[in-house]
Amino acid sequence: MTGPLAGAGRDRRRLLRANWSICRAPADPAGPHFPTEGASWLPLRELMPVAGALRELKQWSLDGPVRRFDAEEWWYRLAFDAPPETGQVRGILGFDGLATLARVWLNGTELLTSANMFVAHEVDVSDILKATGNELLIRFSALDLQLAMRRKRPRWRAPMVEHQQLRWFRTTLLGRTPGWSPPAAVVGPWRDVWLERRGPIDIANPTLTARVLGTTGIVQCTVPVLPDKAIESVQLQLTRGHRAIAHPLARPTGNADDEGHFSGELRIDDVELWWPHTHGEPALYQASLQIRLAGAEQDIAVDLGQVGFRIIVLDTTGGSFSLSVNGVPVFCRGACWTPLDPVTLRANAADIRAAVVQARDAGMNMLRVAGTMVYEDEHFLDACDELGILVWQDFMFANMDYPADDPAFMESVSLEVRQQLRRIRPHACVALLCGNSEVEQQAAMWGAPRDAWQSPLFDETLARLCTEIMPDVPYWPSSAHGGSFPHQANHGTTSYYGVGAYLRPPDDARSSELKFATECLAFANIPGQSALERMPGGRATRVHHPGWKSRSPRDLGAGWDF
Repeated sequence: MTGPLAGAGRDRRRLLRANWSICRAPADPAGPHFPTEGASWLPLRELMPVAGALRELKQWSLDGPVRRFDAEEWWYRLAFDAPPETGQVRGILGFDGLATLARVWLNGTELLTSANMFVAHEVDVSDILKATGNELLIRFSALDLQLAMRRKRPRWRAPMVEHQQLRWFRTTLLGRTPGWSPPAAVVGPWRDVWLERRGPIDIANPTLTARVLGTTGIVQCTVPVLPDKAIESVQLQLTRGHRAIAHPLARPTGNADDEGHFSGELRIDDVELWWPHTHGEPALYQASLQIRLAGAEQDIAVDLGQVGFRIIVLDTTGGSFSLSVNGVPVFCRGACWTPLDPVTLRANAADIRAAVVQARDAGMNMLRVAGTMVYEDEHFLDACDELGILVWQDFMFANMDYPADDPAFMESVSLEVRQQLRRIRPHACVALLCGNSEVEQQAAMWGAPRDAWQSPLFDETLARLCTEIMPDVPYWPSSAHGGSFPHQANHGTTSYYGVGAYLRPPDDARSSELKFATECLAFANIPGQSALERMPGGRATRVHHPGWKSRSPRDLGAGWDF
């Protein structure tokens, strides 16, 4: 486990969730034209994407007519007060996720533009903030206008995607895949917006690198701090149960460039290992820093989250594909994870944990976050750490021919991947990093030339970044990969749907010599009681009613659904 601990050492962070309002505007390629005084602003109970907000305001529903949120322009507005900053305290405004084409202004000053919903932004606004009457504006322009622009054509088509030029834009395919996901494209803030006060003692992105050597757990810790001679000492502590191990961190000597760093190595004899729940206890150690300031009566405590010690090895000898944890082969069994709410892409910690508990209690020991979805937040990863569920983590690429030769696109992807790797790498549950979902398979099945099946984006760029940032976790180029064809069942990994979606008998799973299915079966959920009650016949509705199948996934062109 390696990684910077998000938010470590940050104090006085204020989530800007309440008192927002939204306003619809016509799609305008010549914009932005700020909403006029007479614009119709709708108040929001809590910050959320447009579809979720309109659903809560009873102005839209998945049960109603389909609405193209990508065809509209939306504005978000917030008025807020901010106590004046003094001395070396800075005001930082953060945006953890803006979907998808966004521009942001604070008090009339443009702060940023964003074209990647998976990239987070921080802006120092100390010189812009006012004590009272701050106005924050965010414009989300219509994605359809950009999709209509002429661009280089892809080398193959992805039939599940509604618009082939989505390949140019870093946004989720959820809501944009007819027949596969509810028609609720996410537009707007889908992660937190926050204001933070950062003082002169600022712990900036501490990193922990945990490894196992024999029976000893070794933690390397580096703590960048703003140079300040008032810091007398920094100590790293790991605790599990009644056992606590502490080690002082030292400031490097002889190099002026390193004066703002403390570092050191802590060793734990007879370390307790993290295991998937099917093989043992998912042991975790609580990590923290104790910072002593000159003349202070008490130390400053900094929570660094939890650390797990495990060794993950991938074996692909002879076309096989198997994972071992701490030297023990693990038969991975589980499911593909989807956001609990496909409209807002968010859920609270309790609901996410309850869903992961269901997976554990069903005997699953792995969940896959597929490239058609979104990167999950810390609630999901924390639950998997705690409950002993391995995570197969795709990057958010699926099926399409991505423009790996476009410098601007690749620069955005590189920033996205670096941010996401640094965010997820503290989590012991992350067992495999995968470049994409079914890109190679889609190219092969469409008949693209063999040299087009693979891409430097996945075989070089992502592989290099994963090795650089998370070297302890195996990397795999695509969810269907290996063999003469990417979808070959008996070599590497594949999306196997013989039993289930493609109606083959159960024995096909054995006769196909399936090695590792990254997804399979694809049984749809039947309508629940609340959905039945909304149908014309209520709970007496017969199973042949179209409403039963209105949201059942299907392959486009197939005569059956799942």
